[in-house]
Amino acid sequence: KKLYCCGIDEVGRGCLAGPLLTACVILPINTQNNLLKDSKKLTKAQRETAYNWIIKNCFYSTAISCNQTIDKLNIYQATLKTMNQALTNIFAHNYVTVKKIKYILIDAMPLKINNFYKHENLEILYFNYGETISQSIAAASIVAKVTRDNLMEKIDQIFPNFGLKSHKGYASNEHCNAIKSFESTIIHRKTFVKNILWDKDESTKQQNIF
Repeated sequence: KKLYCCGIDEVGRGCLAGPLLTACVILPINTQNNLLKDSKKLTKAQRETAYNWIIKNCFYSTAISCNQTIDKLNIYQATLKTMNQALTNIFAHNYVTVKKIKYILIDAMPLKINNFYKHENLEILYFNYGETISQSIAAASIVAKVTRDNLMEKIDQIFPNFGLKSHKGYASNEHCNAIKSFESTIIHRKTFVKNILWDKDESTKQQNIF
């Protein structure tokens, strides 16, 4: 009986703008690929090569929490919600039955999965820096990163003043300065940018005093 591992990882937790994106990947049994490593340690070209291999050879799914959901739930709860949704997606498409999963491997997050997935042989393990320990988690990190980067590049075309194509929504100096200049938009996380806007208001008040 063949039993699989399901790796889960996310990207975008620390971003000021755009969604949080989670991916699940189930690798073929006894698979080896030298590019299945932490997505942050790969070049863009290597990530694209690895991504193309994964979507052709593996079972995978993704799920998104938008910035409004993150503001409503907080980033931690939104991450757990999105991870569970990615699991739901991979099983809902009958890519592989729940009973054939031996391990669910997660990067850092102590996920409590829905009762629907639980069976006596299933083990849920989570690791700090999981992408360096598990190729399944590494594969999930690659799918999440490439999928989200492509999405942020499309969003950049709608909001060109913020440089999203280069920093993908993270808190770079360019991004923070753009928020101070142009205010936040519908794709920004209000709970994340409030301090940046507060700093701008305080700076303006001080300039008015002098």
